[in-house]
Amino acid sequence: MNKKLLFIPFVIFLALVAVFMEQLTRNADGDDPTRLESVLIGKPVPEFRLEDLADAGKLYQQDIFQGEPLLLNVWATWCPTCYAEHQYLNQLASQGVKIIGLNYKDERQKAIRWLNDLGNPYMHSLFDGNGMLGMDLGVYGAPETFLIDAKGIIRYRHVGDVNPQNWESTLKPIYARLQEEAKG
Repeated sequence: MNKKLLFIPFVIFLALVAVFMEQLTRNADGDDPTRLESVLIGKPVPEFRLEDLADAGKLYQQDIFQGEPLLLNVWATWCPTCYAEHQYLNQLASQGVKIIGLNYKDERQKAIRWLNDLGNPYMHSLFDGNGMLGMDLGVYGAPETFLIDAKGIIRYRHVGDVNPQNWESTLKPIYARLQEEAKG
């Protein structure tokens, strides 16, 4: 057998590795491999019917996202990054930022205890125990935060914690713009 033929699988393997590496290190803009695009940008929050975290009999639907701009924060007690961002979310809520919480694939009693112990920055707390709304939103994991306009349209998706740096540089300007749009 020709020795050159033995190198063909190796060359094909290297070519595939190069293609996969290229795909893993780029995104739609070509600049930030950690940025995850969302097909829901510019679309309404998906239809849902979820219980309140603390009051299992109280149901919410997507109309809670209409009327004023707000943040939808996806969180869970099993998420260490959620713990790290929680105090800052409390601070934002105390400054008048409207936030709805989506407790994602969690244990209800643990989540209730978390909010009782650490403070509750949320106007409403939705319980998504099976993760279906999270899946409809395209959530990869917690935390994720969506900026939603006064008409219930998703305008921005942020993956990772909300902290003073990304709030000031990215999220706050978008939130302020959505507030202005709601007034006009």
